[in-house]
Amino acid sequence: MSNLKNKKAIITGGGRGLGKATALAFAKEGIDVAITGRTEEVLKAVVSEIEALGVKATYAVFDVGNYEDVKPSIKNLIDTLGGVDILVNNAGICTVGSFNDMPVEQWSAMIQVNVMGMYYVTKEVLPHLINQNEGDIINVSSTAGLNGNPNISGYSASKFAVIGMSESLMKEVRKNNIRVNTLTPSTIETDMTLGLDMMEKGSEHILQPEDFAELIVAGLKLPRRAMLKGASLWTTNP
Repeated sequence: MSNLKNKKAIITGGGRGLGKATALAFAKEGIDVAITGRTEEVLKAVVSEIEALGVKATYAVFDVGNYEDVKPSIKNLIDTLGGVDILVNNAGICTVGSFNDMPVEQWSAMIQVNVMGMYYVTKEVLPHLINQNEGDIINVSSTAGLNGNPNISGYSASKFAVIGMSESLMKEVRKNNIRVNTLTPSTIETDMTLGLDMMEKGSEHILQPEDFAELIVAGLKLPRRAMLKGASLWTTNP
């Protein structure tokens, strides 16, 4: 299994939920971590937790859906870390509502953040990975990107797009020794899913963010000759 110590990672949406759990799991492996989000006080608190594990940590406040903010922010994070080896595209939003009743602005916002945001961040990180001829990109989709369901048309459309974009990129950059992995978790207990009333908090049968983080770490530890192209994470007890 590959040693991840001293690697450099950027995690979008790293202040809460899946992103925070992944950041802490990376830190325990000796990975220096940069997290992004839109609430500075939350990011600062997570950076303190990461640093307590003995690695370097930093953060940037910006909206991944705004390319003019993404460009300088990603550059500053890479400069601060001293490089980048791993990108986790985790930032995303979800609004629930019927196809006709959901305002156009909310539908569009999910595409802008979930798809364009992933594209913007990857576009700024990718040249660094190509230049060093090695790296890992983990793109977070969802089981909603595998199958559509009522009242999540915008979210589902965005996550289907993530899978298509991610698979295309994977085939494009394999020659550069860059692994692109697309994850499609089912419902995990996070602030977002709890806020959408998608589950009852504290159920022993609900997936936790730490389960997701463990999957990411396991994929990264594979020998460089091996790539986890995609994986779905489900609870054993529906």
